[in-house]
Amino acid sequence: MSDKASISKENTEAFHIISDGSCDLPPELAVEKNITVVPFYVSFDDEHYEKEIAEVGIRDFYQRMVDNPKVFPKSSMPSVQDFIDVFTPYAEAGTPVICICITTKFSGSYQSAMNAREMVLEEHPQARIAVIDSTINTVLQGLYVLEAANIRDSGADYDAAVARLEKIKSTGRIFFTVGDMEYLKHGGRIGKVAGVAGSVLGIRPVITLKQGEIFPSGIGRSRKGTTGKCIDLLLNYLKEENAGFERFSIAVGYGYDYEEAQAFRDRTLEILHENGYAIEDIPLYQIGATISVHTGPYPLGFGIVEKGVL
Repeated sequence: MSDKASISKENTEAFHIISDGSCDLPPELAVEKNITVVPFYVSFDDEHYEKEIAEVGIRDFYQRMVDNPKVFPKSSMPSVQDFIDVFTPYAEAGTPVICICITTKFSGSYQSAMNAREMVLEEHPQARIAVIDSTINTVLQGLYVLEAANIRDSGADYDAAVARLEKIKSTGRIFFTVGDMEYLKHGGRIGKVAGVAGSVLGIRPVITLKQGEIFPSGIGRSRKGTTGKCIDLLLNYLKEENAGFERFSIAVGYGYDYEEAQAFRDRTLEILHENGYAIEDIPLYQIGATISVHTGPYPLGFGIVEKGVL
């Protein structure tokens, strides 16, 4: 979408939404919602890095993880130049930009975008580029980015949109579990989770992400047990907020196993209906390579955030 023909066509927008690749939006959905994604890079050998989706498909990436369980891939953030290349055509066209980045606790993508912003402003001082530290990641970041698009499409002005996005990001939560602890260890994300589950053989953690950090929220030995705890966390959050689903955007995030995700979604809907929540469906979004290098091929859980337009 960064070529001049596309930019000219899009110049009717009040502003344009950009996100780094941590948002894990399906490419066709990003196109439909007129969102530009700046991809991360991933590598299996620490030497040859490929752009996620553009150069290596998510399904292929997961298959390589499953086929090579002793190989732990790595990710690398978008470069300053990557963001410059995306920002510049919008600056030239006079279209304001809101760029949403993964939590700064996990990546330097936000700083890359900020550096790119300053460099673009040197050449185009009239440009309006807001870079937001979403304090979240993966499927939840994707929901947040979609809410940004909804705010834009509702007719909100630029400053009001930025203010609304800054306000709702603190409502974002991820409740999830993983297949085992190995990828968290190798990815450097084990942190507080280690004290709860790291030294017990066969224990799987349940984890909450909020305001940029992960927190241990339970443990279990069985997949049914840990996914059940994720559902409990979701119910507890809704009760704490004293709110129904009309106020929130929610999705199931999954890794390699789509059929497991479907079953988890169906089980969740049953339990929600039993608890009096009227919700017809929950979308399924695949967690991308950027995050799966830390979670492994079997992450499963929820992302939930307050809607931008109520």
